[in-house]
Amino acid sequence: MSWSEATAKVESRIDDLRERIRHHEYCYYALDAPEISDAAFDALMRELKALEMEHPELVTADSPTQRVGGKPEGSFAKVAHSRPMLSLDNVNSEEELRDWVRKVEELTAKLPNAPALRYVCEYKLDGMSMALSYGSESASQRVGGSAKASSAHLLRALTRGDGTTGEDVTSNVRTIRSVPLSISAAKLKTAKLPAEFEVRGEVVMPLAAFLKWNEEREAAGLAPAANPRNGAAGTIRTKEPNVVAQRRLDFYAYFALTASGENLFPEQDEALDALAAAGFRVNPKRKTVSGIDELLAFIAQADKERADLGYEIDGVVVKVDSVALQQRLGYTGRAPRWAVAYKFTARSGITRVDDIRVQVGRTGKLTPVAVLVPVFIGGTTVSRATLHNADEIARLGLRIGDEVLVERGGDVIPKIVEVIPAQKDDGVERREFAFPEQCPECGSAVKRTEGEADYRCVNIDCPARLRESLLHFSARNVMNIDGLGEALVAQLLERPLIKDSSGGEAVECHPVHSIADLYLLDEAALLSLERIGKKTAYSLLAEIEASKKASLSRLLFGLGIRFIGERTAQLLAEEFGSMDALIAASTEELERVNEVGPRVAAAVREFFDEVRNLELIERLRAAGLTFTAEKRKKSSQLEGLTFVLTGTLEGMTREEAKAKIEAAGGKITGSVSKKTDYVVAGAEAGSKLEKAQSLGVKVVDETGLVDLLASG
Repeated sequence: MSWSEATAKVESRIDDLRERIRHHEYCYYALDAPEISDAAFDALMRELKALEMEHPELVTADSPTQRVGGKPEGSFAKVAHSRPMLSLDNVNSEEELRDWVRKVEELTAKLPNAPALRYVCEYKLDGMSMALSYGSESASQRVGGSAKASSAHLLRALTRGDGTTGEDVTSNVRTIRSVPLSISAAKLKTAKLPAEFEVRGEVVMPLAAFLKWNEEREAAGLAPAANPRNGAAGTIRTKEPNVVAQRRLDFYAYFALTASGENLFPEQDEALDALAAAGFRVNPKRKTVSGIDELLAFIAQADKERADLGYEIDGVVVKVDSVALQQRLGYTGRAPRWAVAYKFTARSGITRVDDIRVQVGRTGKLTPVAVLVPVFIGGTTVSRATLHNADEIARLGLRIGDEVLVERGGDVIPKIVEVIPAQKDDGVERREFAFPEQCPECGSAVKRTEGEADYRCVNIDCPARLRESLLHFSARNVMNIDGLGEALVAQLLERPLIKDSSGGEAVECHPVHSIADLYLLDEAALLSLERIGKKTAYSLLAEIEASKKASLSRLLFGLGIRFIGERTAQLLAEEFGSMDALIAASTEELERVNEVGPRVAAAVREFFDEVRNLELIERLRAAGLTFTAEKRKKSSQLEGLTFVLTGTLEGMTREEAKAKIEAAGGKITGSVSKKTDYVVAGAEAGSKLEKAQSLGVKVVDETGLVDLLASG
């Protein structure tokens, strides 16, 4: 086979893989109807990545491997919309909706030869509006090879902004799997779409992704996000595309326009069908109706279903179906006359707090939960409401026995909005709530770090934390115990492990109450579990044995210490060289490690001050895990010195300066204190420079920094 024939064969295979992956992405992310397993999908993606690595000249920007690109440089560019992205007027009651319908009918009746009046109803997604432009890909956008001219490619994604100008967030939107990076000629033909067009829609954060993200925020010591809408908006505007990819956002399309902003189809329902045919995710909860009675029936159904959708809606959008009629009805100063948003009213009720109980989450956080006298709100009986933390209880001024207003609103989880002032003669005993001093699950000491709102159990083997601890410990980028998934972990925790003794009598194995118990599992114990055969048991035991050789940094990461991610674990391992040295380190010694600040140092010290955690460490040591690492060689330049950067540098960016300081052994912090060794002040340095001068901290300019880097 000649070289050209071999290349053509590879290119054909790459094209085939891309089409198959795009098809399965569409089935999974747009239709919620996967046709193959995750493992089979991953195998296709691995093969494509391997071929593209071998043949970089064949890589294109619309390849499924290219979703996560580089970080945007500086702030997001401002770009004008093809036509304004207007907000909708709201109505909040049946009476207001009837009034809107009456006005539309009266205006339509005055128009000669007006088409029949129908309305398209869609569930109103509570997310972030977005405009996507598709067209022929320019040479500057290609990664390695050439794109097929007959396909349409994602060129740009703009936020709504002020309605006339949005921000270019293309690099982030590319990571959303329900956004097609390219649309084949065949799909364009089926959908009756031109080669260049614009799609408008909503970026939303599904509830499952929102809850997972909030768990991660709490684990990192951050306040939980208020709602999925804020989560979606904040995620889209981050400068880290890989972070956006991890948040699992979705995009739902609802308008199809020409590149210049004109409607592509004569009716709105036809546009929705075309977008679905092109491969976009379109909300299936939509209907074309005639008249107010059908509108109200659709709204009632939406209100009934809103708690079970998997994403948040805050109402129903109603649009006149005919585009020609839309154009004739026109606009008010800020909104179209032909569309309106029916907003659900907050669902609320008044009840009494019977008790406040504490739940322990997977990160050890103690969450107070109000036990309510059951109250019927929005079709559901509510008997509990989360109170988040001690600060929230204090803000509400809440006591056990108080009457409270409970609201479901746009949130699925009920919340206490306010305390109803007590009547002097109501005869109800009220008492203050105090957090327990010991964990209600394991009895370990409960601690609250100064400056934080949360109380925490720091025992990693607390039963409430163990399931997630096991899953994290065994993850691929941690101890890499392949095969220890959710189903098996559930069995290990829920079922007694039984094996035969030498005499044939059944005896109980060592139960899994700790991550260290993984290293006590044997074949007989695993074979007692459901759907575990000899081959699977042997493979898992081999994976567990191999994990003993994982580096100290991976073990530190696997322990789940607050604020300790992969990089910080690596820095700690390189600095101290052994588990024992790290356990013995003082807070001051920890803070001298690059990128370790007071909060991280306190979390590490807190973890190793817990007796049960030290017992776990000894069990892991006895199991033969790696407890040492090669210490990082000390630099002769800036080792142990702390720097703060402020102002604008000329010869290098602040990121470049940060990298050079860290490479020379220095540490960068964001605030000036007495512990700061140097402040590097560029042009227009502000309050940090003033604080450094007031504290007597050494200040150098860019030239001074270069001299320090050269001479130490």
